[in-house]
Amino acid sequence: MIFTNVYAQKQIILKAARMLDIRTGKWQNHPTLLIKEDRIEAINPSSLPKDAKVVDLGNLSLLPGFIDLHTHLTYDIGPGWTMRPVKEGAADEALRGAYNARKTLMAGFTTVRNVGAGHFADVALMHAIDKGLAVGPHIFPAGHAIGITGGHCDITGFAPGILETGPEQGVADGPAAVLRAVRYQIKHGAKVIKICATAGVLSFESSVGAQQMSDEEMRTVVEEARRHGLRVAAHAHGTQGIIAAIKAGVTSIEHGSILNDEAIQLMKQKGTYLVPTSYLADVIRLDLLPPPVRKKAEYVLPIMRKSLRKAIQAGVKIAFGTDAGVYPHGDNAKEFAVYVKLGMSPLKAIQSATLVASECLGVDDRGALEPGKLADIIGVEGDPLKNIQILQDVKFVMKSGKVFKP
Repeated sequence: MIFTNVYAQKQIILKAARMLDIRTGKWQNHPTLLIKEDRIEAINPSSLPKDAKVVDLGNLSLLPGFIDLHTHLTYDIGPGWTMRPVKEGAADEALRGAYNARKTLMAGFTTVRNVGAGHFADVALMHAIDKGLAVGPHIFPAGHAIGITGGHCDITGFAPGILETGPEQGVADGPAAVLRAVRYQIKHGAKVIKICATAGVLSFESSVGAQQMSDEEMRTVVEEARRHGLRVAAHAHGTQGIIAAIKAGVTSIEHGSILNDEAIQLMKQKGTYLVPTSYLADVIRLDLLPPPVRKKAEYVLPIMRKSLRKAIQAGVKIAFGTDAGVYPHGDNAKEFAVYVKLGMSPLKAIQSATLVASECLGVDDRGALEPGKLADIIGVEGDPLKNIQILQDVKFVMKSGKVFKP
């Protein structure tokens, strides 16, 4: 199938063997979708425009484009990655991001929330994609993640005076500095705010889960973000920091590695989303990690799976996220199989990357194939409700009414 003229079409008639109703889990056979510019105009309309381009996908199954709520498009882990902060600049990061953005879109992910990048490279990438200068998903960028001096969101391990950071780079201590950090990210294009509530794995603190930001600092972030209409995602591994972040009012807990019953019940009570990032436990290259970082990874990754299983069983809202960048971009869909293995139905797993993810973002213009929604559509062979791994081989990608694959 060749779609050389599709880009220029204002109206497209899209046909396929079946289409998933993401709300009910039922398949609709032989759908016809009328696409007008970037939106789904109608489904099975009584009449069709004669001048529209017809795209017949044959035996493919249509689903909404997927949403990944935890990506780092401008990062990846490879040899020498710990020295990149002093060897590379904004251009390196942006160009890497453009390469990874294309891979992500081709994997069927038409929207991502990018939760941390240096030099506002993710904001620049968002603009480049929106202008047609690069190919990739819709991006909700965070700019710099916000955390404490010497914490997970800081650049550590270098001599004093080398890469000193401050609120502009997201490193802030105390409510006043945190307030400036939030405002500075928003000033330069952030569409979501990311905080590091606890210590992390791929950083050089001794503990993987200790709370780092104070309760007051987290409340300050959330209150200021809300004044600007933005939501807050909180990197949080340890139980104490998870609970503090939930109480502060964050929208989502990222990773949530060490969940206890109190944290789970609080998430349900507050409606907080869990963005698990669980597939990385299978593929993270431990041999590329410095010894202290590797020790933390070996400790926390097995616990992460147990916590996710508990959260699924308890009915916590699970929103799809991968931490792509820690493992190869384009492999995002491998996260689905982990959710199913740990107790989610295939439909619930798919909903986590569509309906639930769009709710977590706070947008209602995507996540389902319905009139009025963005024409973000993917196609696969077969029935992913019977075999979730089918989603790892996306054959067709449309974003905003434009065909990008094949």
